[in-house]
Amino acid sequence: MKLSKRLQHIESMISDQHYQHIWDCCCDHGFLGAALLQRQAAPFVHFVDIIPELTSLVQTRLEQFFHSSASQWHVYCQDVKTLPLEKFSGKQLVIIAGVGGDLMVEFIQALQHQYSHLEIDYLLCPVYQQFNLRQILINLNMSLKQEKLIEDNRRYYEILHVSNRAPQSPEDNIHPVGKQIWHYSNQQQAIVNKRYLQKTLTHYSRMQQSDPMQAQLPLQWYSHIRQQLDLSD
Repeated sequence: MKLSKRLQHIESMISDQHYQHIWDCCCDHGFLGAALLQRQAAPFVHFVDIIPELTSLVQTRLEQFFHSSASQWHVYCQDVKTLPLEKFSGKQLVIIAGVGGDLMVEFIQALQHQYSHLEIDYLLCPVYQQFNLRQILINLNMSLKQEKLIEDNRRYYEILHVSNRAPQSPEDNIHPVGKQIWHYSNQQQAIVNKRYLQKTLTHYSRMQQSDPMQAQLPLQWYSHIRQQLDLSD
């Protein structure tokens, strides 16, 4: 099974973290979790989706291709807000991708309300509402491990790898519109950054006409990034 560029980047950000349990939430067809199983990224990989037809399909495929996997796996048909994280020991990673930032906020707030005492990392890839998501992560006093900006099939994605532990240094702080994602080492990434920034500024400029209060803060932040990185041309 070939992963999309987006899922490849998410998968590549899970390296040597010594997770005991990885939760592939909103797993859809389970391709990401299967790739993690294949390379034994953790002793336990959990697949979660709320759609019964999908979880049944994932269950069948895992039984067919991973019945003798070195890593153990389990499939859950349930809401992400009800993950039974307290039943498991060791460091856990919760992956949430393919849904909007506002829904991710609901998931994370519910999990943190129940499990703030556990050591949990989150790997997040919202399809939109990235600014709102970052505000909540900051309010929850989470810390940044890594972030990326990618383009896949003409769509742009921010990928945030965060911890529910408080920041230990200024570099660990989550930025309202990102810091690492604007860095680039080649011209291709510079073009991706510029296009994403322009698209985002256009979005909030339009929003300002109908909802100026909601658009004001993100527009200020993204305009500052444009000035700082000289991406206005």
